[in-house]
Amino acid sequence: MNREVGFGLDFIIDKLTNSIENVITGDSFQTEISILQNSDLKSITKKNGWVFNWVEEFKNPVRDVYKLTILGNSQIIQGLVSLEVKADHVYMHLLENAPFNKGQTKVYVGVAGNLVAYACKLSFQRGHDGNVSFLSKSQLVEHYEKTLGAFHFGGRIMIIETKSALKLINKYFQNK
Repeated sequence: MNREVGFGLDFIIDKLTNSIENVITGDSFQTEISILQNSDLKSITKKNGWVFNWVEEFKNPVRDVYKLTILGNSQIIQGLVSLEVKADHVYMHLLENAPFNKGQTKVYVGVAGNLVAYACKLSFQRGHDGNVSFLSKSQLVEHYEKTLGAFHFGGRIMIIETKSALKLINKYFQNK
């Protein structure tokens, strides 16, 4: 796997759920993941509380940006992930929860786990055995080992291999 140069991801796996869960009610909502559309870009800006420049990411020809939405409500984006299919794995460039799904006042838990599980699923679909890699912020290496079953490859490189990928996929996509 080629080494990537860049900053580390700092998403938090707040809870592994079967879909996403409302923090207050505990209700679960089925989700769908689809490719981000040009028409979505106007709502995912720094002005609206998003941290990353998703317009720039969207324009990158070797990456695909996927959005997580609640089934039947595709207008409200719950989170985004930028993925690149490499020769032997899927590389996760960016992952971000929607601004309303961050911090103490978040509306839904399970968003980041859902997006990582999708990256694993895409890896299987592309013949890469579920292998996913990403750069981690150094203080989150242990968190990703515990929550995702990822292993620390060296430096800030994290890898999710087949066994852990299957666990995540079975958690989020068993009925899809």
